[in-house]
Amino acid sequence: MKVKVVTHDAITGKTVEKEEDITPKTYPEQELKVLRYARNELLAETDYMVLADTATISDAWKKYRQELRDITKTFKSMGDKDFKFPTKPKE
Repeated sequence: MKVKVVTHDAITGKTVEKEEDITPKTYPEQELKVLRYARNELLAETDYMVLADTATISDAWKKYRQELRDITKTFKSMGDKDFKFPTKPKE
């Protein structure tokens, strides 16, 4: 797929327009960014649990947070086969 890219050359002051081909090989990088963003949001929801002035975090929550951090070692996209986020503990 071709897209029009417009850039401004700071040295010459000219605007440059060109077409670039977006190939499927560029999509995995974006998909990994989306996965990391979603993972970071889930981690942020539990950050309060690991603050110094809160009660000790349970092993179940430690495991959940570690599984979130490690998810990009197993998956590169939320569209990967068998992808799912770990289940939040009920404790």
